[in-house]
Amino acid sequence: MKILVIQQKMIGDVLTSSILFEALRHRYNDAQLYYLINEHTYPVVKNNPFIDCFIFFTKDAETSKKELFKLVKTVRKHNYDIVIDVYSKISSNIITLFSGAKTKISYHKFYTSFLYNHNIKRKRTTDDLKDLAIENRLQLLKPLGIESLNIKPKIHLTNTEIEESKHFLQSRGLDLSTPIFMISVLGSSSNKTYPSPYMANVIDTIVEQTNGQVLFNYIPKQKQLALEIFNYCNKKTKPAIFFDVFGKSLREFLAISYHCKALIGNEGGAINMAKALNLNTFAIFSPWIDKATWSLFESKNNVSVHLKDFKPEIFTKPEKKYKKEADRLYKLFEPILFEEKLIEFLKQ
Repeated sequence: MKILVIQQKMIGDVLTSSILFEALRHRYNDAQLYYLINEHTYPVVKNNPFIDCFIFFTKDAETSKKELFKLVKTVRKHNYDIVIDVYSKISSNIITLFSGAKTKISYHKFYTSFLYNHNIKRKRTTDDLKDLAIENRLQLLKPLGIESLNIKPKIHLTNTEIEESKHFLQSRGLDLSTPIFMISVLGSSSNKTYPSPYMANVIDTIVEQTNGQVLFNYIPKQKQLALEIFNYCNKKTKPAIFFDVFGKSLREFLAISYHCKALIGNEGGAINMAKALNLNTFAIFSPWIDKATWSLFESKNNVSVHLKDFKPEIFTKPEKKYKKEADRLYKLFEPILFEEKLIEFLKQ
């Protein structure tokens, strides 16, 4: 038996959807399990023991109909028995339609329901202990007779990656016996990025409370934006920040993060990756992102804050409706609102 799972786009989505493979392996021990993902997301699922093969949705396939249909032909040649379309957008609709699979599963949308044998309605709330993003993905397996399992996304690092990152940090002057905090200083877009002066205040609190060492998560093209946050930090904080110590690839970032006490900052892919590495996390949500869906595995070790937690009267409509007002709402989300909660997290 061959099964294809499709999940394109964001790193957090690809990582979260990887839980399906562990569940599928429990049910179909001898099946060949394939994952169709965007090229840049591969590092978070590399070495996953439950996935047999990867198919990459390239940038060319995103922009060229000719390349997209080449991909469709490649998929069709595999003769899949089951296709699970988690992405459920036009490109994955087309891939699924021409896959030749007898069983096709996706989320319910009235305009694509005819393409699939099973159309699963997303839950908007959950009464049990599962997180909504996890619960909705596991629902896609119900047509296969797979009941919800207690599964978390996991990132699989090699011993070599862990040792090399350890030596890298030591060579850059970090003391591994002193707590190291990775800061997700920038979100995936400006409307998912906590204001620079506010983020600097958060970092000041971390250093003041822990006397720890601080690393910034950013890529080279974001250096100026990261430097802006560094410059907002106070004089006592700056010596604790190892500004030029960062991973040059996603796998390097993951291996470096492995040695950190916690990852703190903007909610997004970095937070989800940290959880998959079993790190403590403190996530600051953008005002227009639904915390109920993405505050995965909330606990004393995985804490998140949202403006709605402190000023619920502002939100008279679903969070996503406030996307264009992100800047205005971020200004209301002052660090003092969650300072006590942050300090409590750091003390643990």
